[in-house]
Amino acid sequence: MGAIDLALVAVAAVLVACIVAGLWRGVRGPTAEDRLTAFVLLGTSGAALFIVLASALDVPALRDVAITVVALATVAVVVYTRRQPR
Repeated sequence: MGAIDLALVAVAAVLVACIVAGLWRGVRGPTAEDRLTAFVLLGTSGAALFIVLASALDVPALRDVAITVVALATVAVVVYTRRQPR
């Protein structure tokens, strides 16, 4: 295992920790804003994890999955913020 592979594994581990923290906040969040913040964290961390996995496993299709995850998270945030009364 080379230095790059070791670095990719370390980055993937940090991203998985971020995803776990986001899931915890999404479940325990006392307010809707906490849950929205957790959802944004899950979207960005999930996309970053897919990009790291695409590089580590040499599977370019995972980059497309990352773009899809970011697009879905963005749409969810826009829908949530538009439905809030002003």
